[in-house]
Amino acid sequence: MALTKVSTGVVDMSGNTGGLVIAKGTTVQQPTCNASILGSIRENTDSGVNKVEVCTSTGWQFLKEDTFAPLTVDYLVVAGGGGGGGGTSFTTNGNVGSGGGGAGGLLTSTAVALTSGATYTVNIGNGGSGGPWAGGNNSITGTSGSNSSITGTGISAIAIGGGGGGSGKGDYQNAGLFGLPGGSGGGSAFFSVTGEGGAGTIGQGNDGGYSGGGNNDGSGGGGGAGAVGSNGTWNGAAPYYYPGGAGGAGLQNSITGVTPTPYYAGGGGGGSLYYPPTYQGPGGNGGSAIGGSGGRSSTNSSYSGTAGAANTGSGGGGGCRAYTTNSGGAGSSGILILKYPSAYTLTEQSNSGITRTSSTPAGLGVTIDVFTCTSASTTGTLTFTF
Repeated sequence: MALTKVSTGVVDMSGNTGGLVIAKGTTVQQPTCNASILGSIRENTDSGVNKVEVCTSTGWQFLKEDTFAPLTVDYLVVAGGGGGGGGTSFTTNGNVGSGGGGAGGLLTSTAVALTSGATYTVNIGNGGSGGPWAGGNNSITGTSGSNSSITGTGISAIAIGGGGGGSGKGDYQNAGLFGLPGGSGGGSAFFSVTGEGGAGTIGQGNDGGYSGGGNNDGSGGGGGAGAVGSNGTWNGAAPYYYPGGAGGAGLQNSITGVTPTPYYAGGGGGGSLYYPPTYQGPGGNGGSAIGGSGGRSSTNSSYSGTAGAANTGSGGGGGCRAYTTNSGGAGSSGILILKYPSAYTLTEQSNSGITRTSSTPAGLGVTIDVFTCTSASTTGTLTFTF
């Protein structure tokens, strides 16, 4: 193939010709690539190839066509769950169990445009502590969970911590404590039939349940991202039966691609009431099997509310009314998950108390980063750029 020598260092391409015409031919017609023609370009017209190639120090090489990948992310943000209310003794008639903790608020979105080079901040909220045992007529609510968030240019997603569960009073006439508001509300320990479950945040979670409506009640379950907390119940006649309400269901999210699809943000179950020999009942189940279960009791022993499943933003189970000491379960820490094109690299600038786990599923062209609290009892903060 003949080569045309350009005698100047500039090729004038200012004319409106519709494109620059370059040499082309098959591999057989390809000239020998040597020092005298380094930088030459041609189009290889072999069937199935049709690519532009350039003469380099290592021979003819095809030019790579880069496809621009916009910086868009999918995210899941879950706040810390609320702790269940603390257990109480049965010193007087009228005791109630304690409410389950509400789930942390849950936010999710897809294809959110971010800016390369901008700084972004991630916060992961810890779960609230369960209320401790308080004998007699005392009452200690569960602690609400802490917020989780991601903020920066083009994004501001702030999930609200779950509400703490209300704690039963030794004397219902003094009014037990209601469930606290949050991403999802904590369950109530008060005996009234309406309005005392903690309020959830619209778009993030649901209200907590309330207790059964009698003088001695199982308490309400904490709200979950997928459903309100169930109410505690009673049957109104001997032998009396007072189970705690179940925690509200969580929500499934497939951002990680894990099978089966995991649940996040389940409410804690309400604690039950025990007063021998006729008042009894089981603690409420945790929502979607990730919320903590409510406490229950027998004559010689009692069982505290259990904690929400780790790194799911779930509420802790409420304590029960019992002979022996018991407490509310802790809410679990929140979580934040980002999915973005693998063409970009997330670079941490600072990190205090967050564990980041990265994966690149085969064939998908994406990176998935999971951010969790290093310690279940403290919040974490991380800043990064792309």
